[in-house]
Parts: sequence; structure tokens; C-alpha cells
Amino acid sequence: MNPLAKLLFLPGASGNTGFWRPVAELIQHGGERIHLGWPGFGQTPSDPEIQGFDDLLALVFAQLDQPTALIAQSMGGVLALQAALARPERITHLVLAVTSGGLPVLEHGAEDWREAFAAAHPHLPDWFTTASENLSDRLPSMSIPTLLLWGDADPISPVGVGQRLASLLPAAHLVILPGGTHDLAMERAHEIAPLIDRHLSTPV
Repeated sequence: MNPLAKLLFLPGASGNTGFWRPVAELIQHGGERIHLGWPGFGQTPSDPEIQGFDDLLALVFAQLDQPTALIAQSMGGVLALQAALARPERITHLVLAVTSGGLPVLEHGAEDWREAFAAAHPHLPDWFTTASENLSDRLPSMSIPTLLLWGDADPISPVGVGQRLASLLPAAHLVILPGGTHDLAMERAHEIAPLIDRHLSTPV
């Protein structure tokens, strides 16, 4: 991989641009680090131009100005996969942590978290809790090397979701961390960072 390639970090629905920073500080790869936020989520100010997930995806596209590795958590993983399907020539590697991946996750034992999350975060836009995307039929066409990071103590995106993604993505490798929760990438950065470094060395 080009050592100057960009590392683009995408948070989950919390919009926490600091979520991936513990990992980013430990990764040895020399690429530029960009922590993208979602307008109206977390610390990122709202933008009236952002009216749905397509607008968030456009923010990701705008960052793909050079070979880029996408490193994404939860909701960010859905956007990362959509970007990879639309712009595969710009994306060298994917790292997806505890994401739905655009799958119907309830079929794989996931807890339906949206109502409680929306109640706890009433400032979030309505479209966030109503949107759905099923990428199942499109994922087998994607050949980008993909690292899947899962924990076996995550009711929001249980291991079955990661296993299903691993079966659909031809170049995927699934790593399951015992005791890992939905925040495993932040909570266990010292374990996650070496896995990502090893993955980024995968030839493309």
C-alpha cells in the first residue's frame, strides 16, 4: 500500500470524531489521518444541506481525492461499504467494526436499538431512524481487502452479522474479540491497532 495513502476514519451514529483517535494514534502506518464527522451528530454542527444518508455519503466521496483506506464503526460502516461499491478505484482497504453493513441485522439476532437511541438523542434528524439499506446482493461483487472487527458481547451488532458479512465479501477476514462490545475499537485500541496495521499491509 502507498505509505502516503489517506486513512479516513468514520464514526458511528454518535458522530464522535474522537472515537477512532486512540487507534489512530497507535497505528504505525504513515498515511494522513482524517476523522470525519456527521453534521448534526455529536460535536459536528448541523448543516441544513444535510437531509439524509445520501448527503453523508457525499461527504465521504469528497474525501476520496487520493488512494484511501476507510476505517469505520457501526453506522459509518454502512457508508463505507456504499462508498466502496460506488468508488472502488479510490479505496484501497476497508476496516469495518461492529457495523450492520447494510444487512437486515434483526435476522441475525441484533437488538433493535434505534428507538431507545433516538429517545436519548432527540436532536438527531428523523431520517436517521427511518432509513434502511440492504446491500446483501451487491456485496459479493466487491474485491477490496476488508477487515471485520467484532466482539462477542455486542447486542447491537452480534457476531452473526460479522459472519454473514464475511460470507458475502470475497476478500474479508473476520476477527472476533472475546468480550468485545459495540465500542470495542475505542475500548481496546491496543489490540485493534496492530490488526489494522497488518491489514493495511495487504497487497491490493
